[in-house]
Amino acid sequence: MKITQLRNATMVIHAGEHTILVDPMFAPKASIPSIKYLTTQRRRNPLVDMPEETEEILSQVTHCLITHCQKGHFDHLDRAGVRWLRENKIPVFCSSHDAAFLSKKGLEVHVLNPGQKNVFLNGSIDLIPCIHGEGIMGKFMEHGTGFVIQLPDEPSLYITGDTLLSNDVRHCISTHQPDYIVLPAGGARFDIGGDIIMGQEEALQAAEISRGHIIANHLEALDHCPVSRQSLRDQVKLRNWQKRFHIPNDGETLSLTG
Repeated sequence: MKITQLRNATMVIHAGEHTILVDPMFAPKASIPSIKYLTTQRRRNPLVDMPEETEEILSQVTHCLITHCQKGHFDHLDRAGVRWLRENKIPVFCSSHDAAFLSKKGLEVHVLNPGQKNVFLNGSIDLIPCIHGEGIMGKFMEHGTGFVIQLPDEPSLYITGDTLLSNDVRHCISTHQPDYIVLPAGGARFDIGGDIIMGQEEALQAAEISRGHIIANHLEALDHCPVSRQSLRDQVKLRNWQKRFHIPNDGETLSLTG
């Protein structure tokens, strides 16, 4: 298995004959307004372009996974992403909560149900609830789901989705001990309220619970995510975790071994 980080939460999983696109946000750089308003340094989103090799990588995609997409979460599925999925007739797997929403966009939807082990490709997938912010901001967010993927002869993979380090996430990590965990580490927040995804501190706490590898994303692509790759790398180095805590650049491919 390999994972290619494209941008933000958008990545591609290469697993045998299957190539799985996750949370496609394909908008060009600076084509979307700033998410932060109460600042003198407003920046349009996304902050960076997609990697040069994106088109070649996408030509291999056979399936798509969506962690969440309603209530304006363009950073996990934007108009360009919907159009690409529809034009290329890519089967889209999502939670039962998002199925009708995505079907109305003309996509081929395959439903994944919470609370049970779902058949996925030639393996299985379990859904883990997300807490995409708490308090006032949490009431306005779409909380979505994470995925624990198990495919034959491949390492187990937990894609947490956009979430804080909740009790459900802690339980999943400590109980399943996935070989690899992809988690957000950008610490996104709006002008009011606290973080709506894991930031640097919680990403490091997750690594303390896990005996496996961590892959951090949701970094340096949106204006409301303050954590930098370098800051996170500095903390990883202090803990001597360089061999198990990965912070890929956009366009970088990681090889995953069991």
